[in-house]
Amino acid sequence: MTKITEEGLYRKSNIHRLGELKDYAPEAFSSFMDFNNKALAEGKLSVKIKELIAVAVAHVTGCPYCIEIHVNDVKKAGANKEEVAEAIFVATALKAGSAFAHGVNALNAFDGEGDEELYKASYFNRIKEFARLSGENFSAFIDFDQQALKAGELTVKEKEIIAVAVAHVTGCPYCIDIHVNGAKKAGATLEEVTEAIFVAVALKAGSAFAHGVNALQAYMK
Repeated sequence: MTKITEEGLYRKSNIHRLGELKDYAPEAFSSFMDFNNKALAEGKLSVKIKELIAVAVAHVTGCPYCIEIHVNDVKKAGANKEEVAEAIFVATALKAGSAFAHGVNALNAFDGEGDEELYKASYFNRIKEFARLSGENFSAFIDFDQQALKAGELTVKEKEIIAVAVAHVTGCPYCIDIHVNGAKKAGATLEEVTEAIFVAVALKAGSAFAHGVNALQAYMK
């Protein structure tokens, strides 16, 4: 092995080392690659929409390798820069929205309310209390969220499907409930929603997988 001495932790060229992981865990490597390829393949959702989901999720996982790979892939699939930007803003709204939605848990904790059950659909009704507690922030976020999810270059259905995927990465049960219903109302089928979830699974796992090149770099120092 060649000893690594450079300071840079992230370089585009590092991703080319990913194949080396197959030498150390061949079965896991092969099974992940098979799953990833199937999750991103054409199905009920087009490759273009799946890659837009991948771009959105990659901005939530914060994986620079994934962003680089999937922005290039979505471009090849025919997406324009405006569609990519809209997908990123859906991800932004959902990542911020997860923190916002969990504010109802904070209200329950502060007031000593609720019961042993930490998540109930009815708890989300408390979200409107933030309009009184921090009116300007509440209004500004709601406006941004609505702008991010309204039809533009991408349809409402496409944005809601992206939102469902991102909600499974943030792990927000309120967001999952809201956006699965939103996607359903916009005409998405359960098959389409399920495919979006598997893209999210692939990207969340893929972020850990891609960072394996950093582990190789670190091990060789």
